[in-house]
This record gives sequence, structure tokens and C-alpha cells, in this order.
Amino acid sequence: MRIVTLTPETRKNLLEDLLKRSPNSYREYEGRVNEIIEAVRRDRDKAVLAYTEKFDGAKLTPETIRVTPEEIREAYEEVDPKLLAVMKKALINIRAYHEKQRQYSWFDSREDGVLLGQKVTPLSSVGVYVPGGKAAYPSSVLMNVIPAKVAGVKRIVMATPCNREGKVNPATLAAAKEAGVTDIYKVGGAQAVAALAFGTETIPKVDKIVGPGNIYVALAKKAVFGHVSIDSVAGPSEILVLADETTNPRYAAADLLSQAEHDELASAILITTSEALARQVSAEVDRFTAELSRREIIEKSLENYGYILVAEDMETAIETANEIASEHLEILTKNPFEVMMKIRNAGAIFLGEYASEPLGDYFAGPNHVLPTNGTAKFFSPLGVDDFIKKSSIISYSREALEPIYQDIMQFAQCEHLTAHANSIKVRFEDDREE
Repeated sequence: MRIVTLTPETRKNLLEDLLKRSPNSYREYEGRVNEIIEAVRRDRDKAVLAYTEKFDGAKLTPETIRVTPEEIREAYEEVDPKLLAVMKKALINIRAYHEKQRQYSWFDSREDGVLLGQKVTPLSSVGVYVPGGKAAYPSSVLMNVIPAKVAGVKRIVMATPCNREGKVNPATLAAAKEAGVTDIYKVGGAQAVAALAFGTETIPKVDKIVGPGNIYVALAKKAVFGHVSIDSVAGPSEILVLADETTNPRYAAADLLSQAEHDELASAILITTSEALARQVSAEVDRFTAELSRREIIEKSLENYGYILVAEDMETAIETANEIASEHLEILTKNPFEVMMKIRNAGAIFLGEYASEPLGDYFAGPNHVLPTNGTAKFFSPLGVDDFIKKSSIISYSREALEPIYQDIMQFAQCEHLTAHANSIKVRFEDDREE
């Protein structure tokens, strides 16, 4: 990995480099995505089936596009029982963590007849997109579905690509069944997002779409936002490791590569105060990469967006970490909790040498759907809050309104909204007549 001395100039160049990975930088795909969305909106099932055959090579019909109970039973027979047992353990951890995020309606009342409150209501329906093709992501199923179930969403529809034979990965189907998905459809890409956003004869419209995907999926979610809600427009994966002279270089190197193997646009950055550690980590990265199965992807990722930054002190390192606002942030320093208190921007923070990033991906319980591309400065991980909506509750008695109604009228008249003022005034007309 390249080793760079951290200066204001190198930090500026790094931030500009990382921003190139944002889905907003791929505008050449937008026309194609919009074309697919409009076709699905216009031709509905016909367009979805045509694109499924074109992109996935699967000839489906309205009768076969939905996964049947028989297919789910077959999936359970194909999944390794050990994997199924691990998924069930992870599900328990994920559900327990998200149950602590639950919000409840509340009401406050006063003796004069004022009642104020907030009504919390789960969304009626949610669409979960799960990538398919050659890879299987049962962990993504659990992370997207379980918080929706905890929130109380009644209908959870999953869309995921199938293979040429019209089959969905069995581990994905088993995870969906365990998590509580209502219906599963064998459709992927921008056409799946459009179908969930607008509905077809077969696929129902939902209120919100969540889940990761390729650039076409990301841009399609961005395009349908407003017709439905979305979780975020996710970019490529990223990890940032904060380290000092006490850090184990093999641990740091292994953790950087855990994200570099995702794809060629993934970002892996080490910031350290130790030049010796920087050299050790770089050497360990080379040794690990030579042995790993996704070597070509890792090498491209590190060539494009892999950095080891040497900072003059930990304060500078922390300041840079806050500017980058990484999706995953590992703190492998002597006092990780002390450093954590100074971190303002990160999707998920992993503390200490035994809290490796994959622990969060699969098992610990916190959600692995996290803000990317610096959006951790203003976005949060996916959670129960993403699957609820809140309504304000206001009730006043005449006794409570009377002392303040003229104040409200004055405010309305200041804004030249006379109908607003009149709406209050008519309630006290009898008083003036007397």
C-alpha cells in the first residue's frame, strides 16, 4: 500500500479522490436507469419480465416471478445446517439490538385542557432489495428486514435477482424466511426498484425501499425518491483504521483487506502516528493479498483507494478521520475509548483489537447498512427509526385557547394570512357580541 505523510494538502487530495466514488459521479448511467424506470412504470409486468430475461437470462412469467413455498422448502434442504444455525444466532443478536431502538407514542396533558403528543406508526409496507447473481448476501437480508419487523411493518416485500434457471440463492431464501419476509420476487436491478416504487400487476407498490445494490440500483433508488421513501443512496464500501505504535500490524492489515475485497471501488485507509507501523502494515498487506482468493479485486481496490497516512500526532489523525467520515471506523490504539470520545463522524465504530469489522457485518447486532462517502456527517445506520413515521398530536380546550388566541391572530396577520387569523377569531365571536 502507498504510504503518504499526512498534510493539509494530502488530506484535501484524498477527500477529493474519495468523492469520485459517489453514485452522484456516475451521471452517464442516469439516462439508462431513467429509461428502465419509465418502461416499468408504463408497461409494468411486461417490462419487468423483459428486463429480467435481458439482464439475468431468466425467462419468467407473472406466475413464476414470485418465489413459492415449495421453493423455500427446497432452499432449506440445500442450505448447510451449520450455516442455518449461525444465521439464527445472528438473527437473535440483531433483533435484540434493534428492540432497544423502539420508540413509543407519548402524550402530555395539562389541567387547562391542553394535550400534546406524538403518535408513532410503523410504515405499512417496505421493499427490501437484496443483491444476487453469483454472490449471496443472507446477512443483508437479516440487517434490512429485522429492524422493519421490530418496528411493526406488516408487509415486507423482497426483490432479488435469480439465475438463468429462475432460482434464487438458497441461503438468501432461508434468511428471508427466518427474518419474516412476506413475499419474494425474482427480479433485480433498476427494474426491481421501479416495480417496488410504482407497482405492477404482480409486484405490489411499497412505501419505502431499502437495501444495497450496484450503481443501477443506487441511481434507481435516487430517481424514485419522492414517489417512495428510501434508506440512502449507498456508495462503495470503506474502512478506516486509526492506529498507533501499540497496534498489531497483522490485525490492521487483515481488517483493511476485509473491505478491499468487496469491489474495485472499495476504500481502505490506515491513519497512524507510527512510521514503523505504517511499513509493517504495508508488508503484511502484501503477504495476505498473495494468499487471498479475491486477490485481483483487492489489488485494484488498494491501487485506486488504498492509503496509509502517517500523521504527526493523534489529534491530527482524529481530525482527518472526522473529515473522511468513514462507513466503518476501527480504533486500534492504546486507549480506544478515549479516542472514540473525539470521533464525531463514522457509520460504525469498532473499539479494540478484538472488534474486527466483520463482527459488525454478520453477528454482533448493530446494523451493517451504514452511511458511505462522507454521509456519516449527517446520516445514521439503518435502524428501527427508518421504518416508522411520527404524527404530532394537538388538542386544546376553549379555556386553554382563550388567553392566547389574540397572540396567534397577530402572528397570522403579520404574515398576511387573514384566513389563518379568521380560523382562530371565529371561535370567540360570541364573546365580542356580548
